[in-house]
Amino acid sequence: MKGLRERLEKHRGAGLYRSRRLAQGAQKPERALDGRRIVNFCSNDYLGLANHPEVVAAFRRGADHYGVGSGSAHLVAGHTGAHHALEEELADFTGRSRALLFSTGYMANLGVAHALLRRGDAVFEDRLNHASLLDAGLTSAAHFVRYGHADLASLESRFANVEFRQALIVTDGVFSMDGDIAPLPALSRLAERHDAWLMVDDAHGLGVLGEFGRGTLQHFGLDQRQVPILMGTLGKAFGTFGAFVAGEEDLIESLIQFARTYIYTTAPPPALAEATRAALAVLRKEGWRSTHLQTLVDRFRKGVTSIGLPVLDSITPIQPILLGDAEQARQVSEALLERGFYVAAIRPPTVPQRSARLRITLSAAHKESQVDRLLAALADTMGGRAGGGG
Repeated sequence: MKGLRERLEKHRGAGLYRSRRLAQGAQKPERALDGRRIVNFCSNDYLGLANHPEVVAAFRRGADHYGVGSGSAHLVAGHTGAHHALEEELADFTGRSRALLFSTGYMANLGVAHALLRRGDAVFEDRLNHASLLDAGLTSAAHFVRYGHADLASLESRFANVEFRQALIVTDGVFSMDGDIAPLPALSRLAERHDAWLMVDDAHGLGVLGEFGRGTLQHFGLDQRQVPILMGTLGKAFGTFGAFVAGEEDLIESLIQFARTYIYTTAPPPALAEATRAALAVLRKEGWRSTHLQTLVDRFRKGVTSIGLPVLDSITPIQPILLGDAEQARQVSEALLERGFYVAAIRPPTVPQRSARLRITLSAAHKESQVDRLLAALADTMGGRAGGGG
């Protein structure tokens, strides 16, 4: 098609071209990638539940009972007892009145923005929000406003310059590319002052932060009144697939009635809901997973700082090493792959220009010895590139 090849070649020449790799075997730290055995440090399976035997067994039982597909949307004939039980358990886990399942986090974020916002409203978003949140705001009927990353003064100034009927503040709980945590208590107070709704996408906080992995809101001690809208995904720490929105009764009923990405989408397979219920049960009873994960985070940060590499400030399993140049990040990623470690190079437009990085993610399924071997490979690969820590 006209112009596409030239665009693709320009993208390749800028070091931004992406290629899929073929993973073989179960989701676990050691697996085959393009036919080569590697240790994977790219997965968001933070608690190592994707291949947990109890989760796998629940999926099998669910498929035996319900079959594979759900057959239709939730509002037609696709909403099963498995879906309903999972929604109730997620509401209880997050300390909220109700929860509503969505097929993906992307669809959940679009659904919330499109259901709640109308012409004359305004949506205020952190500049480093996930693409799904930005797209949700951009494609809604509301006036779209971005504020400086985690910058309360920037957000306050935006409020002073925008007229609106209803305002929605939207932020990640844990930012997926930097691993830092949003200043949620201050955001909640600001939202209250301006009579605005506050929505938190806690995709990378649930299962990781807070007591029993209840997420970033629990980490800060914030309740449903202080943060009315919580979105969480199930394909990361829970190890399965899908997403949910949790909040008060009127919020959930409004989404059921008005969120087009809920109304007009086939419900997720019931077997997935059963698997997620099992993952939630494992998360509750195997507290050692989050403890071990934090031990690995501390071990990695201590090691990478001793090497002198510019790692960003993060207490979460997301540990980015900032390199700046997109092609350099790609080359280092390839060099690590040659040494048996898969670490993704994250480049624009996923991150801002001149902020390409290696995004290392740790899992409770990793061993300390694997982290130590990765540190040795980083020292060997990047010895000449080491600067100051960050």
